[in-house]
Amino acid sequence: MTWIYRKPFLKITFFIVLIAGVWSALGGWVARPAATTPNVVLFFIDDLGYGDLSCNGASGYTTPNLDQMATEGIRFTSFLAAQAVCSASRAALLTGCYPNRVGMFGALGPNSPIGLNPDEETIAELLKEKGYATGIFGKWHLGSQAKFLPQQQGFDDYYGVPYSHDMWPLHPNQAQAHYPPLYLIEGSAPTQEVKTLEDASQLTSSITERAVGFIRKHKKEPFFLYVPHPLPHVPLAASRRFRGKSAIGLLGDVMMELDWSVGQIMQELKQQGLDKNTIVIFTSDNGPWLNYGDHAGSAGGFREGKGTSFEGGHRVPCLIRWPGVVPAGRVCNKLLTTLEILPTVAKLCGTRLPKKSIDGVDMVALLKGDETVTPRDHFFYYYRKNSLEAVRKGDWKLVFAHPGRTYEGFLPGKGGQPGPSTEEHEFPTALYDLRRDPGERYDVREQNPKIVAVLEKLAEEARADLGDDLQKRAGKNGRPAGRVGN
Repeated sequence: MTWIYRKPFLKITFFIVLIAGVWSALGGWVARPAATTPNVVLFFIDDLGYGDLSCNGASGYTTPNLDQMATEGIRFTSFLAAQAVCSASRAALLTGCYPNRVGMFGALGPNSPIGLNPDEETIAELLKEKGYATGIFGKWHLGSQAKFLPQQQGFDDYYGVPYSHDMWPLHPNQAQAHYPPLYLIEGSAPTQEVKTLEDASQLTSSITERAVGFIRKHKKEPFFLYVPHPLPHVPLAASRRFRGKSAIGLLGDVMMELDWSVGQIMQELKQQGLDKNTIVIFTSDNGPWLNYGDHAGSAGGFREGKGTSFEGGHRVPCLIRWPGVVPAGRVCNKLLTTLEILPTVAKLCGTRLPKKSIDGVDMVALLKGDETVTPRDHFFYYYRKNSLEAVRKGDWKLVFAHPGRTYEGFLPGKGGQPGPSTEEHEFPTALYDLRRDPGERYDVREQNPKIVAVLEKLAEEARADLGDDLQKRAGKNGRPAGRVGN
């Protein structure tokens, strides 16, 4: 009897060991995303200045979740928004193109007939083609007409505001701007009206709740989660849980709540076992709106702020984290921009680039730890409709004579009311060495004529490509924005 049962026992044991080996090799019976399909979470914060994170020097409050993200990933110190104004900046982020290449300028109003052209391919469309679930929860601002809304630009799910939440009946400059009611959009349909600051105080928490729900819903498939929070763009509003928590008033309260939001989303990734297979990117659309004073953020010591071609308008925080792929605890001082997000995400996720030409360059090798590479050589600072106001190569920046916004010399506002500024200050041509003079105070053109010549040559190439309104020149390669009726 002993022999009769021993042979089947050995067969069963061998079968169990074989199954265990297969289980181990395949990582268990649970299907796991391939190495080329990491999840992507992209935070794009509105009017957040370089100095608004505690890891970048903010005081009066702390941003512990973002500081931890910086510790666990890479923190960039010379990262630029593609343009220092809302709609243009967002178009660049999602297409990898200078905004004037795709015909997008300024900040679109509620009834604008213009929007991001549906012919342009966004990050969401490229990843959706790869099988990703795609969702946006927050501020869109790339056209509020039906044909321009997120679900027509590659996103499966949308919840948020269609444009800046100061474009509403309570705008402080109502004498100059009469805005229609502001509604939250779900999918493509208006839902709840944002009538009061109390309503606005729920934006961060409701967006966070939707983002967390999106992760839970799509935890078994690759996803692209885009979280463009409307705050700390004015008017500031914090939920009751965060009011009075900071030492500097409402701005600090709002920043603490935004940091909480990042923490909630990061925590959900960990709880769902997705943390190590998710690229998380945090950055801003432009610098702070400085004439709002105590309701404005900090440019971190850089010159000027939102709406200018100086560093305070363009230089923004950027953190990128992907455990096991992006080495932790690094600081990168190289010139990089939001234009790089699309080609970098596309390469990491194994999808193609847009069929039309783009301006971004992938920085995958740098992210993975190769400090010898320099992905971006130069950058063009455009503003207004299509004015080339500056060009940068490495640490050298040549600013061309131009009229523009300045906050300097004006007393900032207080309590949510803006102070004065001017849009027609005449800035002279000047060369700055950003390594030694990050505040752009000392014109060193006379000492560096060869550098000036190099930068002027680059500018001529840009003008031939995209044009320059300051010189009344049309470029060869601009593409039109979308327009209602076309």
